[in-house]
Amino acid sequence: MELVTRKKAMVFAGRGNEALSSEIASCLGIPLGKVELSNFANGEIYGRYAESIRGADLFVIQSHCPPVNNQIMEQLILLDAAKRASAKRITAVIPFYAYARQDRKAEGREPITARLLADLLTAAGADRVVSVDLHTGQIQGFFDIPVDHLTAVPLIAEHLSESVGKDVTVVAPDAGGGKLARRFADRLGEHGVETDLAFIDKRRPKGTHNIAQAVEVVGEVADRRCVLVDDIIDTGGTIASAANLLMERGAADVTIAATHPVLSGEAVDRLASSEAREVVVTNTLPIGDDKVFEKLTVLSIAPIIAEAIKAVFEDTSVSEIFRGDNV
Repeated sequence: MELVTRKKAMVFAGRGNEALSSEIASCLGIPLGKVELSNFANGEIYGRYAESIRGADLFVIQSHCPPVNNQIMEQLILLDAAKRASAKRITAVIPFYAYARQDRKAEGREPITARLLADLLTAAGADRVVSVDLHTGQIQGFFDIPVDHLTAVPLIAEHLSESVGKDVTVVAPDAGGGKLARRFADRLGEHGVETDLAFIDKRRPKGTHNIAQAVEVVGEVADRRCVLVDDIIDTGGTIASAANLLMERGAADVTIAATHPVLSGEAVDRLASSEAREVVVTNTLPIGDDKVFEKLTVLSIAPIIAEAIKAVFEDTSVSEIFRGDNV
């Protein structure tokens, strides 16, 4: 008996970011697979693939947006169902990876929840993970399966190169953001933008979350157009206070750029009333009408994710998409 094997890619999505999932499928030129998702009366989640996935190279897309724990559980259920339905290879596509900021113990008796989530995804049946701009690169090491780490830096930098002029200072919101700021500076340089680097001296009271204060600027920002870069905007307090501090120190104007628009609590009001001229984000998380404001620019990450999915399916290099700048 002889059989010539064939590969078949199928893309399914949870309810975390349906608009992005549909756009990714459209970029790939294939329809989203049919999946039944519902909730029991007590809130438990039911999931079932409505078509055969036996032998398929399966991609399960889910962004961990609010309600975060529900979205995580929904993806775990879909991964488990795929494993039990004999999918050949299962890839968890996670545009925004939840709990990424809990990647170490900052105080005694704390969990490392980013590692816990990695273990859960692996146990549920994922053979591979694709994610965008993890909070720290070390999270890749929490997995015992391959992780393809994508980045939105080229996408955002291309937009910024058309809007911020040819002479800017790229500013990290804290000392730990220097590597990200350098990557933005390098990408802007490829578009002919002359760049300098600076960072904000940020203080966070011990034992607190989502509370930080921009204290001082390290670097030359006076009379400069500044680009303030980060991976996540959550409550907006840190980034808004940093933008205001830059203007107090004489910056010509400030643009805020980040990959993941969590936008919790009073984030929209803080950003809208800040001194920033523009706030540039991607659609790794859904942005409802209540979170849209005049300064906000949303770029689509779908083509980048679709290109990575295509590379994974064809067993070609994902790093080459970003010229190795995705670690």
